[in-house]
Amino acid sequence: MSQQGRLSGSVAIVTAAGQGLGEAISKMLAAAGASIALVDINQAEVERVCAEIEAAGGNAAAMHTDVTKSDEVNKMVDAVVQRWGTVDILVNAAGGFTKFAPITEIAEDEWDRVITLNLKSAFLCTKAVAKIMIEKRKGRIISIASGAGVGPRSHAPSYIPYGAAKAGLIGFGKLLARDLGEYGITVNTVTPGTTLTPRVRKVRDAASIEKIKQQNPMRSLVEPEDTAEAVLFLASGAARYITGVNLNVSAGNLIV
Repeated sequence: MSQQGRLSGSVAIVTAAGQGLGEAISKMLAAAGASIALVDINQAEVERVCAEIEAAGGNAAAMHTDVTKSDEVNKMVDAVVQRWGTVDILVNAAGGFTKFAPITEIAEDEWDRVITLNLKSAFLCTKAVAKIMIEKRKGRIISIASGAGVGPRSHAPSYIPYGAAKAGLIGFGKLLARDLGEYGITVNTVTPGTTLTPRVRKVRDAASIEKIKQQNPMRSLVEPEDTAEAVLFLASGAARYITGVNLNVSAGNLIV
């Protein structure tokens, strides 16, 4: 299905746009006609994504931002409004972790770091765009959670701070949907199962990936573009009355 024009005239902010899910989401929203603020702490990678979008005919700007710091987030949103006049769509895709460890080996500062990256970042970005969306009585807020936030899987290792943060993100979306619905703002969460992103390939070995794949009902793992398709749907007019939803994109891995 062609995505061209589905988001024509819209302005979107996508965090963690320099790789993985954020990159796939940014490229798909741009292909659908949105102007994209590409937000990432990795300047080289976000500039690469920006150049690729522009080479494909899209409209994008790379914005080097640490989304765990409120002053940087506020400056970024101000820059987006100065450039394009508004914000229509926010995609909170920042997150991740780098290791597995039992609770007895998780340091307090590691807990704080993972919770801040995965959950506080979404709060800061959402707070920064909420006033804009409330004033114009329209907006889309979409956060990327994880199967780890839905519940532990017997066939896959999990990391407690990450799962706790992503569970919080799902709850955050439901609470926001209730509070912001009267202003015409929809708030939803997309929850991928294990997805073949560069980060997943880094923290899981081939045997682990194959085991998860074979235990999924569809015997496959999803690609970043599959999650991007779900985000595009929720950002589009077709989903104007869908809010407070956690949409699983997992090849059946998250059937509960």
